[in-house]
Amino acid sequence: MPVPEVPWIDQHEDVERLAAALETHGAVGVDTEFLRERTFFPKLCVLQIAAGGRIWCVDALHSRTLEPLARVLTDARSRKLIHSARQDLEAFHVATGQLVAPVFDTQIAAGCIGLKPQIGYAELVRTLLDVQLPKGQTRTDWSRRPLTGAQLAYAADDVRYLEAVSEQLLERLERLGRTAWALEDCAALADARLYAPDPEQAWRRLKRLRALAPAVRARLRLLAAWRERRAIERDLPRGWVLSDEALIDIAQRNPTDRAALAALRSLPEQLAAATAAALLEVLHAPLELTPEDLAPARDAPSEAEKALVARLAARLDACAAELEVSPELLATRAELRALAAGERDLTVLKGWRRPVIGELLLAALG
Repeated sequence: MPVPEVPWIDQHEDVERLAAALETHGAVGVDTEFLRERTFFPKLCVLQIAAGGRIWCVDALHSRTLEPLARVLTDARSRKLIHSARQDLEAFHVATGQLVAPVFDTQIAAGCIGLKPQIGYAELVRTLLDVQLPKGQTRTDWSRRPLTGAQLAYAADDVRYLEAVSEQLLERLERLGRTAWALEDCAALADARLYAPDPEQAWRRLKRLRALAPAVRARLRLLAAWRERRAIERDLPRGWVLSDEALIDIAQRNPTDRAALAALRSLPEQLAAATAAALLEVLHAPLELTPEDLAPARDAPSEAEKALVARLAARLDACAAELEVSPELLATRAELRALAAGERDLTVLKGWRRPVIGELLLAALG
């Protein structure tokens, strides 16, 4: 099944030998292939590893296979090289309960040297190494076995150049005096809260909340928590449990019985029948308004507020141009609006960003 240069590892004793070999390397390239279209949690299927010029593809469908590698990938003595690491880290955390660390995220590092903050791996390889990665296999079902040689070669390419790319990025970061920028942002990926869903905070994913009345917001908070718990319990996508549109519709109309619930056009008939009891139980629960629920709906920004945000944006753009980086690396437009509104618990005012841009934005507030 496998091509010679891409070993396929699916036996525990072989994984043990691989883990022992990896312990001698100070840098290990990592990538994952996972599925998520039909589940709440990512289903880790393949784990790609690169070190010392060699590549291995590991069958990750059985968690026992990953136990030895979890020991290596969480070892503080080696740096794990990953591109756009967050989803890979989540998939590994779900499969093993472990956090891969420390991580050097090549996408984060690329943004810090002035490349696009969301640059893709293939574009980064082409930009830094002048290597064109072949396309294909993007629609592969990575849970199917056996994988073809072409599929394994495609998976291997995702780690093949990580060490060379990382070396160039680290060299440029050092030359620009920005190594601390990249390492600080990479270190933030080790926060386990990023990968543990919190049903009580699920409502924050929804849009246009500020336009809703306080009681509607409070009901929506309860409904979103219910949907999150149900999606987690059944390992289903949130939208398969209940759509965002239906959540908001139910919160606004506040149906009090099955007939009223069934009358909602946003709720399919079969779904309404299956979830009626649970939804009505949520809706009948005592409603406790939080300070966030009671916060007044935001009106359209005044001309003065628009002018202030524009002033902050101009200062941000000027700083980014001087540093030759994308403005969004330094601060998002949402942060500028929040800063103008008086919020201070913002990423732009913490860590390396505060002296680089945060203090300039605070001064621009006048």
